Amino acid sequence: MHYRDLREFLSLLEQENQLVRIKESVMPEPDLGAIGRAAPNLENGPAVFVEKIKGYKNSLVLNVQGSWQNHALMLNLPKDTSIKEQFFALDRLWNDYPVKPVWVTEKDAPVKENKIKEDINLFDILPLFRINKFDGGFFISKGAVISKDPEAPDDFNKENAGIYRIQVKGKDLVGIQALPFHDIAVHLRKAEESNEPLPVAICIGNDPLLNFMASTPIEYAQSEYDFTGALKGAPIELVKSETGDLDVPARSEIVLEGNILPRVRKIEGPFGEFPGSYSGARLQCEIRIHTITHRTNPIFENLYLGIPWTEIDYLLALNTSLPLYRQLKKDFPEVVAVNAMYTHGIGVIISTKSRLGGYGKAVAMRLLSTPHGMPYSKIVIVVDEFVDPFNLPQVMWAMTTRVRPSKDVVLIPNAPGMPLDPSSEPAGMQTKMIIDATTPVAPDVGRETELLEVPEKTEFWLDYLKRAMRKER
Repeated sequence: MHYRDLREFLSLLEQENQLVRIKESVMPEPDLGAIGRAAPNLENGPAVFVEKIKGYKNSLVLNVQGSWQNHALMLNLPKDTSIKEQFFALDRLWNDYPVKPVWVTEKDAPVKENKIKEDINLFDILPLFRINKFDGGFFISKGAVISKDPEAPDDFNKENAGIYRIQVKGKDLVGIQALPFHDIAVHLRKAEESNEPLPVAICIGNDPLLNFMASTPIEYAQSEYDFTGALKGAPIELVKSETGDLDVPARSEIVLEGNILPRVRKIEGPFGEFPGSYSGARLQCEIRIHTITHRTNPIFENLYLGIPWTEIDYLLALNTSLPLYRQLKKDFPEVVAVNAMYTHGIGVIISTKSRLGGYGKAVAMRLLSTPHGMPYSKIVIVVDEFVDPFNLPQVMWAMTTRVRPSKDVVLIPNAPGMPLDPSSEPAGMQTKMIIDATTPVAPDVGRETELLEVPEKTEFWLDYLKRAMRKER
């Protein structure tokens, strides 16, 4: 891998013309939110490094993973790699799990260059801003939160790194959303049963592959650090937190250490969330920060969320698709690919060969019983194996020529739903819909259909045209 941390990845993006530097001083609001919204609207979606922010002393970077070009470079692929090719490249890298991390000493950990243990003031370190106009406050939206299972503190595989929204409520106090299906909620429940605080470390400005894995729905006893090493092809470097309770990335920009206060719930939100709407205000946990470590001249990395597509949609696209694909493939080997790129898997498209009549519906129902599909996925479209689920014109062709509405559309009422989905009613409950757009097979035999064949030499001319376009650029 060509980079070890965020700084080196930003250098790679700059070499590839995928980073824009803003050198003039900008206002925190509305400029930073507007920059975060504007960058992914560009065809190549560059990262944006803001060097000077009025009222603050540190810099900020936005849209680090906000394009397929940046996403490909993160995976050590050419930046023009197609989405489907990135999906299968990621699948190959997945097979290298686990690659265990290495622990370094403090002198070899850049995040330990500066330590603050008294007079904590987050505003001295973080150039905070409201991401969207009616947010309830300043949010840290791209911090990897590290926590351990209180009943198994020595089980490294149960140490969790997850990205959760964090609202800054004071100079040393933040709120965190820990929904029941999040791994951190398991840790929190066990701590609160003993009325004990839960130690956490909020890591900001990380290796992009760690942020990628921290937002991936893997199994509870699988390590995000081990997966990051697998995707990098090299171990990630860790160092002990200042309290010694947690393992934190040695090359992060900033680490905030604190404790989730047991059995405390205070109003958090509203917040502009990934479905493109505000979440409203809810009672959520609070964290008291007691220690900050950071690199010299730390870079604050934050994430803009808005009506798709924004950076969060690129960040969550394939790391939602691939775990679902692998879970389905174990039980249904005929599955070819899964596209769960739409709103963190609220919409999913599955490509599969049908073994028998009704097979597409069976595959969809299995997806709705996976750990991620159960709360998140609402609309599942199943297409034949020769339909590319990442090619929406092909998917629409399948839907318009294969679906028999009276037979192939299934509704499942009163099922679990994602509370942040504004269509869930009440929040957290949803009607699921399966659309089976596969060609009927026995015993469900429909009209006989003979497909048109792809002309000979199509692949030859496709490669020829690609080379010609590259030469023109």
